[in-house]
Amino acid sequence: MADGLNVPFVLASGVSGAIASTHIVVTAGLAEIAAGAISMGLAGFIAAKDDAKHYHRELQREELKGPDLPGREALKIGELFKDYGVTADEAVSVVAALHRKPRAWRTFMMRFDLGMKTPDPKQPMRSAATIAGSYVVCGMIPLLPYMQLENVDEALLYSVVVTLVALAMFGAVKGHFTRVSKIRCAWQTALVGSVAAGVAFGIARVIS
Repeated sequence: MADGLNVPFVLASGVSGAIASTHIVVTAGLAEIAAGAISMGLAGFIAAKDDAKHYHRELQREELKGPDLPGREALKIGELFKDYGVTADEAVSVVAALHRKPRAWRTFMMRFDLGMKTPDPKQPMRSAATIAGSYVVCGMIPLLPYMQLENVDEALLYSVVVTLVALAMFGAVKGHFTRVSKIRCAWQTALVGSVAAGVAFGIARVIS
């Protein structure tokens, strides 16, 4: 979402500084949104696939070493329980129970020793669709004024206002979920977008 707001906004600002045509700005912006959505969507798909492959490689490793190193693995589980305030004596029965169930043993080690959850087979497509969809939806926001107005300068002004408001709202929401100051996240997010767009516009204006 942040990239979808920022990149088309910066591109539109840069083109506005060089070309007095809203049609060209919209065309360039739509092309960038399509390319960005495909690129980032594929990146999300590949990343999720790689995570799944990594999980299964680690799972196979646990399957190979579990039966061969019961003492060492049991000691490791005892150390993990210790981090949760469970004494070694209290952990003995749990370790013994896990040792009798190899599948539960592997699942436990994957989750608590390696910090890895069983991957959802639908995650790659879900990640790709979420990333690409968010990029497209947010990328349209900076372009809307150019689609409605013919004067580039006027469209740029409205685009700046609309996009900075959207960036600030996004920053506030991000601050809410990350438990950071909403106000600080809002103005920082808007500041990054405004500086990037201002630099792009200035460079384009100087060159043109």
